[in-house]
Amino acid sequence: MNKTAKPRPKKNGTGGPAAGACGLLDELKGLYEFMKTNALQSFELERKDYHVRLVRKATVTVPVPVPVPTLGGQAPAAQAAAPASQAAAVPALPPNAVVVKSPMMGIFYRASSPSSPPFAREGDTVKPGDVLCLIEAMKVFNDIKAEVGGVIQRVCVDNGKPVKVGQEMFIIEKK
Repeated sequence: MNKTAKPRPKKNGTGGPAAGACGLLDELKGLYEFMKTNALQSFELERKDYHVRLVRKATVTVPVPVPVPTLGGQAPAAQAAAPASQAAAVPALPPNAVVVKSPMMGIFYRASSPSSPPFAREGDTVKPGDVLCLIEAMKVFNDIKAEVGGVIQRVCVDNGKPVKVGQEMFIIEKK
């Protein structure tokens, strides 16, 4: 009887194509976990025997309009205790004002390029879906759109300045 020997994978996990593929899969899973932990949208790795580019599906964050109470009427104790000079420095907002806050951290841009006019200026009328500004985060430019229609009362951020999550960018008087 002549038995044909079959190659067996080595027990240390370094032999055979299945072991190499399994090691690569484990490495890819580790890289993806690294991307999630560090909030990376894409990652590239180049080795002598392969090149991998991982891209996560971007989640779109929509700004939520938040009504802002006016300084007239019933003021909270903290506002009532504020000095008159501070109250005079901040003009009262209309009762139907909506604050557009930054949904992400990045660099605030009022226009698509330095030579382009701003998307929205104080006094401009906007409708829902109009682009108000761009926020650059990780080399990606994200449109920030108006959720409500109305008149831009105030632009709260200077062009080219960093913004934080939740920072006020625009105040819109709802129509």
